[in-house]
Amino acid sequence: MGASGGPVHEALAALPLTDHHCHGVVTGAPAAEEFESLLTEGEMWPGSGITPFDSPAGIAVRRHCAPLLDLPRHAPAEQYLRRRSALGPCEVNRRFLTAAHTDVFCVDTGFAPQPVTTAAELAECAGDGAVAYEVVRLESVAEAVAARGVEPDEYAQAFRSAAERAVRRPGVVTVKSVAAYRTGFDLDPARPGAAEVTEAARRWSARGGRLADPVLVRHLLWTAVDLGLPLQLHTGFGDADIRLHRVDPTRLTDWLHLVAGTVPVLFLHCWPYQRQAGYLAAVFEQVYLDLGLTLHHVGPARARAVLEEALEITPPRKLLYSSDAYGVAEFYWLGALAFRRGLAELLQDRVDADELSLPDALRFARWAGADNARRVYRLSDSH
Repeated sequence: MGASGGPVHEALAALPLTDHHCHGVVTGAPAAEEFESLLTEGEMWPGSGITPFDSPAGIAVRRHCAPLLDLPRHAPAEQYLRRRSALGPCEVNRRFLTAAHTDVFCVDTGFAPQPVTTAAELAECAGDGAVAYEVVRLESVAEAVAARGVEPDEYAQAFRSAAERAVRRPGVVTVKSVAAYRTGFDLDPARPGAAEVTEAARRWSARGGRLADPVLVRHLLWTAVDLGLPLQLHTGFGDADIRLHRVDPTRLTDWLHLVAGTVPVLFLHCWPYQRQAGYLAAVFEQVYLDLGLTLHHVGPARARAVLEEALEITPPRKLLYSSDAYGVAEFYWLGALAFRRGLAELLQDRVDADELSLPDALRFARWAGADNARRVYRLSDSH
């Protein structure tokens, strides 16, 4: 019954999701090449004859998103793009965001290489009283401090003050770091001293560019702990800036020991390290994980397999839902579909095999889809 339906499928289909990590969607109507570039974490390969529409994510878009645009399943890319353009961005965004049946969004506002919706505008597209909260990306805060100009010996306090102001904004519920992109997790776990931070700030001031100094990244992570809010950490695959072998979350084990008893640490995305993240969630009270980004890139056909690996030893109270959708509204719908279908199939099959009671399965589904995030971020019971 697990593959075709059952009470767990019905419960997850009816459950409004809490998307604890996502981004805005582009506000304009993307041209064909721009849309295709948004289907991939990598760069486009002009002249290669390879299109992202033939990637697992692109195939899933043509299979599962086409019907929401009144097209047949597996519609050709050209037909899909024509129809999308004819409907216009507002209608396309409305269709996919309402279909995702998500009523709470935690939106990373620190990544916007092109104009995207604000958190409030995203929630408005989703309709039916959906609400949005903000995720503060700390690297963006640090880089804004550096851009304004600050003496190296004043950097630590200037960054801390700017971060404290940022998290006091209405609607902010968590902070995030993209240390995975900047240095990887091969970091000295200890809190850096004042002299170390000053010298690193001096190097950064002379060099310019993005925050990528290991000492300053360590300082950023420890400042995040001091802020007292949950800390999201990008983990696993991303664009070509990632050095994948350096972002295994178990490389942070010593740091997790040092910050035990402080703030929740939430590993985002995780693939191909979902098992490693699951181990950390099983042995550290403060560690949680999600499979956002992963699920819409592997597509609904493989979502169950990835979820099963993540949940081999992960306590059910430690799995959260996110889409990590960015740019195109299709990924909100695909992420939600893959999560609901994959989790329902594995839970229902365990119920059918008498390895799990139905009340437990329904409870675990509700936890992962909404309640775990609401508890970690202390969201209002009304949402």
